[in-house]
Amino acid sequence: MINTLRRPLRPLARILRARDTGENPQDIERANLVARREVMHDRARARAEGRLLILGLMFFVAFGTIGLRMGVLANTVPQEPRAASQGNPIIGQRADIVDRNGRILATNFETHALYAQPPQMIDPHYAASQLVDIFPELDHARLVRDFTGERRFLWVRRQISPEQMQAVHDIGEPGLLFGPREMRLYPNGSIAAHILGGASYGREGVDAAEVIGIAGIERFHDETLRDPAGEGAPLALSIDLTVQSAMEEVLSGGMTLMNAEGAAAIMMDIHTGEIVAMASLPDFDPNDRPRHLTTGDQSDSPLFNRAVQGVYELGSVFKIFTAAQAMDLGLVNQNTIIDTSGPLEWGRFKIRDFGDYGDALSTTDVIVHSSNIGTARMALMIGAERQQEFLRSLGFLGATDLEMTEAGTARPLTPRNWSEISTMTISYGHGLSVSPLHLAAGYASILNGGTIVTPTLLRQDGPQNGSRIVSESVSRRSREMLRAVVTEGTASLAEVPGYRVGGKTGTADKPRPQGGYYDERVIATFASVFPVDAPRYVVVVTLDEPEETSSGEPRRTAGWTAVPVAAELVRRTAPILGLRPSVEIGTLDGVVTTSSN
Repeated sequence: MINTLRRPLRPLARILRARDTGENPQDIERANLVARREVMHDRARARAEGRLLILGLMFFVAFGTIGLRMGVLANTVPQEPRAASQGNPIIGQRADIVDRNGRILATNFETHALYAQPPQMIDPHYAASQLVDIFPELDHARLVRDFTGERRFLWVRRQISPEQMQAVHDIGEPGLLFGPREMRLYPNGSIAAHILGGASYGREGVDAAEVIGIAGIERFHDETLRDPAGEGAPLALSIDLTVQSAMEEVLSGGMTLMNAEGAAAIMMDIHTGEIVAMASLPDFDPNDRPRHLTTGDQSDSPLFNRAVQGVYELGSVFKIFTAAQAMDLGLVNQNTIIDTSGPLEWGRFKIRDFGDYGDALSTTDVIVHSSNIGTARMALMIGAERQQEFLRSLGFLGATDLEMTEAGTARPLTPRNWSEISTMTISYGHGLSVSPLHLAAGYASILNGGTIVTPTLLRQDGPQNGSRIVSESVSRRSREMLRAVVTEGTASLAEVPGYRVGGKTGTADKPRPQGGYYDERVIATFASVFPVDAPRYVVVVTLDEPEETSSGEPRRTAGWTAVPVAAELVRRTAPILGLRPSVEIGTLDGVVTTSSN
């Protein structure tokens, strides 16, 4: 084709040859011109056909892609469209917390935050004075300084009520703006405050704020409560709101009557490990959580959880552990006679009993009369190594696994050298400091049939069925001993008709910060179980520095202080828990029957 196009229309050689033969030279030009036009036409047609082919392929690909996308959409589960954003979004929604019956303990409340943009303000001095009228806690001079300075943004209040929002709106200042907020609300006020802990704001923006847990259950389960995958499902706790309220009321009254500095109580299901109620006084309102103390003893703060964080020498409540281990090892039985003559001397140390119980007591009477000497002699039979292993199995040598951040900080105080004298003193509750929560778990494990129970604040579906710590027969005999303490011993005021309470008192001198012990300051504790014959719940009540003065002379022992509080607690809560009182049928001696005939 190229040669044809470049060929001259009147080639000289052909023209000369045509003249010699008599042909017309113009025919040669016309023939060459026709050939050139045909070549140009063929080229144009080929170019057009190529363009049409490419265009057709493009339309085919386009319609094929559209059809494929339509097919994919037709087979996809429909979803709400979501706007893309850069960075991590602030998650404001937080799941509710409910009690074992579904009653609200913590929920969310929509409110607003108040912030200011000083460059947009018209009259900052007027705005400052009006804000101080609405929020008296604000500093007028500081507001004026902030509003008239170089700041372009500042928070005025993190949370405001609808009434306050309307009052600020009425000021008419365009530089005062509102941002939506979700605040954490505790509708029951201070009830279960130490369990719930509290929440605050984390990351904050103008249009949203992150609500995070700062203590208690709120902090321990923070990720679960904020996880969108939970779809807002509430976190169900093991506590019963009604029982919790009754416990706090009884404990508060007992703390006042006994002139105590503080108090703690725990009620725990003996089989499931569920904490039905737990209280520490003084307490606080998580809606207005106070600040941590910056000076002094943190245990003086209402934020301090005495039931979980407080580690104390709890005294004679430990004696049942020594007796149970000795019986389980076959060293004694409930009727074995034990030498209680004293004092029991070990080097420069002397162990004495609170009263004169004679030179010998049975194992049961050692517990009933709370003999330090008799308990120490059983501990010597057991030995330091076996005692230490037994207490470790009960969880007394480490922090508990309760679902609270505070529980991990409450590690028992153990002797540096677990000597023979330590073995003896620990057997009756001195030389080893644990929390009331440790004690409740230990009692539940010993008395539920002899299997380890781990305390929990989450609702359970059934018993834990932990590893065995003592035999069932030892567990039963231990309960019988604790029942005898109530009927014959130091806890006679614990008797609650119809519920057959068993328990052990413990009165321990309070240690001085600089060493040694106070003469007239004690920690009084009563650890109990009810009903004894078919145990359901363990109750532990601890009073810090109680002093009962109704008789004129101060009485500080647990039998006069912690025991009556625990008895009232059982009396108030047992019917709420659905426990029917057992009725003991008496005899007809002295009753005269008559006939109507």
